[in-house]
Amino acid sequence: MSRPTVASLAGLTAPLFVFIWATGFVAARYVVPYADPLTFVALRVIAVAAVLGAIAMVMGARWPADARGWRDALISGVLMQGLYVAGVFWAVNRGLPAGIMALVGSLQPLLTAVLAGPLLGERVSPRRRLGIAAGFVGAGLVLAPKLGAADASGIPLGPLCVGLAAMVAMTLGTLWQKRTAAGADLVTNAAIQFVGAALLTAPLALALEAGRFEIGPPLLLGMAWSVLINSVAGILLLLWLIRRGAVAGVASLLFLVPPVAAGIAYVLFGESLSPVQFAGMAIAAAGVAIASRG
Repeated sequence: MSRPTVASLAGLTAPLFVFIWATGFVAARYVVPYADPLTFVALRVIAVAAVLGAIAMVMGARWPADARGWRDALISGVLMQGLYVAGVFWAVNRGLPAGIMALVGSLQPLLTAVLAGPLLGERVSPRRRLGIAAGFVGAGLVLAPKLGAADASGIPLGPLCVGLAAMVAMTLGTLWQKRTAAGADLVTNAAIQFVGAALLTAPLALALEAGRFEIGPPLLLGMAWSVLINSVAGILLLLWLIRRGAVAGVASLLFLVPPVAAGIAYVLFGESLSPVQFAGMAIAAAGVAIASRG
């Protein structure tokens, strides 16, 4: 039997990475009965920062040499790991279906493409404009039929707005990261980002919530999955794929995150989408693929 090649391993790892990314939205729904969302997120990001910091120390990874490097990573963390993750967990906790939140999150590349021109000076090609338009049309088909509906499959307006705001925060964090972190070590940069997220979410949780955290097997399982699988394993898999030059394959497969998340949420929680919504999800995924290509 021949040994597996690097290419074949990358081909197996990329779908695994997508599955892990999709379960992040499902985890937000899973912990709803057991913990306040901001409290859960605060404890999660503190744990992830500690684990990644330990990994960076063992690896002998390079930390920022000056205050500017630390500042830039902290700002990225506040936006990408703080506001975004907290917004996702809060919105899902307040009734936004996990599959819908995954779709909202998948629009981030479209908004990045829209803002890349004025903020980064990048040219927006006609193909990318077409992808942006298709992505938002598809998202509209998913959201419009159930927006504000009172039944269990409805999309509550308030949590949807928070989810959209979280996606905007992720977009701004991505653009900031692109401008400031070109030469940063990926592991230490990620560790500092989670420190920034902790500096935001811990005070918010203390100020706005009662600190409900019902310690038991379900919540501990959710925390372990969120910390070790969603965050640490996801980041390490991504780093492995980057080093193997498989980033394009990951980017293509990420368009499958919303339907994968919707499918898992249907099996675990009974969340369902109508045929029109599934069609809109497919159109949105195609739009993101077109806009992100290249």
